[in-house]
Amino acid sequence: MSKDNHGVYSISVTARMVGMEQHNLRQYESRGLLEPERTPGGTRLYSDRDVAALRRIGELLADGLNLAGVRLVLQLEARNRQLTHQVRRLQDRA
Repeated sequence: MSKDNHGVYSISVTARMVGMEQHNLRQYESRGLLEPERTPGGTRLYSDRDVAALRRIGELLADGLNLAGVRLVLQLEARNRQLTHQVRRLQDRA
């Protein structure tokens, strides 16, 4: 499994990578904005996909959205990706 989907970074490393405080990462998780992997002992492990999501969260917060707005935008972007994928699959069948 690649780093893209597999958690490999600790919370301290991830926080430094994205320029955020560790407590922010915990808050975003508690608000359902991302879900890092956990080791059997409960340690959070972040993937490259999580890092990208955190960077996007930071962008949206910098644009003035609150966490509820960020959640909606992330949900809409995910839905848009799903629909785009479905359209491409249907076009490939035609």
